[in-house]
Amino acid sequence: MKNMNTIFSFLLMLVLLSSGSVVASTEVMTAESQKNMTPEQAIEKLKEGNNRFLSDKMLNRDYLDQVKKKALAQYPFAAIISCLDSRVPPEVVFDTNIGDLFVGRIAGNFVTTEMLGSLEFATAVAGAKLIVVLGHTECGAIKGICDDVSLGLLTATLAQLKPSVDNVKAKFKGKTSKDSDFVDAVTMDNITRTVHEIQHKSSVVNKLVANNQLAIVGARYNVETGAVEFL
Repeated sequence: MKNMNTIFSFLLMLVLLSSGSVVASTEVMTAESQKNMTPEQAIEKLKEGNNRFLSDKMLNRDYLDQVKKKALAQYPFAAIISCLDSRVPPEVVFDTNIGDLFVGRIAGNFVTTEMLGSLEFATAVAGAKLIVVLGHTECGAIKGICDDVSLGLLTATLAQLKPSVDNVKAKFKGKTSKDSDFVDAVTMDNITRTVHEIQHKSSVVNKLVANNQLAIVGARYNVETGAVEFL
């Protein structure tokens, strides 16, 4: 009878796997699991989550149970600097648990002093092993700075992206949002420039990277496909 139960359980798991309806473990990140995770493993965990998202095999999670388990402590394994864009929800596209990610969002996914301070908390204090600068295709902020848009306080926000326009504009004849290659080039430059700024404007973050306790990577989300490309 014991063997029959084992076989039945195995067959049931195969059915669930094939249907994409696997029930995830309610285990959330703990101090120990976070401590033992390497930056490279953190990247792989995000890649695996995005692959599940793309294949429509996202894990079924008991979010209310996770809320209870994370009420008194949090141990995220990564921090995401994302655009404000409503089509780019990091927790969803990486198929993560409550308490897995710190997410800082601002139009154009750049960093300010306040955002850098938040990242220092996320990594040096709270123990995250990875920072991802997550840009995306069809970014309204990037298109806005390509067209030199001016609107109230948004003007100052978009000005933060101007260095990336200056870095790539010499390579293009069309320097507006109508030139998709120009927009893509500005998007990519902004991601890589932000990665560089995070490490070199924060001595705290820089030290963690130097000691192999932290990695900083850029990535781009495709709003048409849902795929995340790590750079």
